[in-house]
Amino acid sequence: MAQEILSEDTRNILGLQLPTDPRWVNLIEKSLEEILTDHAYCEQKAATSCISLIQCYSDKEKLVTELSPIVTEEWGHFRLVLAELKKRNLKLGKQRKDEYVNKLIEFQIKGGSIKDRLLDQLLTMALIEARSCERFKRLSEGLQDKYLSNFYRRFMESEAGHYTLFIELAESYIEKEKVRIRWKEWLAYEAGIIGNLEIRGDRIH
Repeated sequence: MAQEILSEDTRNILGLQLPTDPRWVNLIEKSLEEILTDHAYCEQKAATSCISLIQCYSDKEKLVTELSPIVTEEWGHFRLVLAELKKRNLKLGKQRKDEYVNKLIEFQIKGGSIKDRLLDQLLTMALIEARSCERFKRLSEGLQDKYLSNFYRRFMESEAGHYTLFIELAESYIEKEKVRIRWKEWLAYEAGIIGNLEIRGDRIH
């Protein structure tokens, strides 16, 4: 999957319906401390979200087995971003509200069956990873700083693998047709979020 992203249009592969505005990359270069801070917290939250899924669904052996190493990987990414901040003599700032993720959570089924809730939680994670992959690809191709460009290329490849894992986990526990139908609904909803969010250079999402 990661190799495909290097040669094909990411948006088509990931299914995202609306691409990131190209102006976003230009804004990023003017606020490196802010974007690296936000990125660090995104990696931290990814790790804790996987831990929460393991805690909530400890009876699901495949989920626990597959997500356990992702926790370690995401925390390793957090440390990599911290190291990049330090190398550039930048500081880890305050965590901010993630409007994008909060909007996604609003779309999750709150009642219903355990399967319904699990499906939406896994698809939320898949969508966050897919959008992160698309954004990291833009950074890898658009940043003038070549070191940082390669830095984000590595993250892009990792996020692609995570995206597919969450989809595969959903299909392990829920009927594939149901997963596909709900995934299309999520993609349409996410496009609406992206279309209405302000373009900011201090946000990964």
